[in-house]
Amino acid sequence: MADGKKTEDQYVLLRSNRRKNLRKQLLVLKIRGEDKRGVFFGYAKTLSKGGMFIASVNPKKVGEEFDISFSITDLKMDLKCRCVVAWSREYDSMTKQEPGMGIKFIDLDAETVAKLDEWIKKG
Repeated sequence: MADGKKTEDQYVLLRSNRRKNLRKQLLVLKIRGEDKRGVFFGYAKTLSKGGMFIASVNPKKVGEEFDISFSITDLKMDLKCRCVVAWSREYDSMTKQEPGMGIKFIDLDAETVAKLDEWIKKG
């Protein structure tokens, strides 16, 4: 790799290639969450019809459930739903991965899921 080019055996299958649902990259989507401990805010970086990644230096624990609300201005939609933390990543100064959590939507209705899916597929 002295010439700056990677050989085929140096490539790694990225996690995004193993995802169940197509994601849409977002600039920043402000999220408002609420659980028994109170209200918190975060920023979503990716969104799918089934959930999203929320960047947070204090991510919740896997399995925790809470209510979230957010707006998608392109669709003129204000969404509120219950979600569960599917995975969580703490801050680690040794990696370049952003801390946060992947959440799964629990109770979005089928019509909303279809609208999200259509919007995401449009890119």
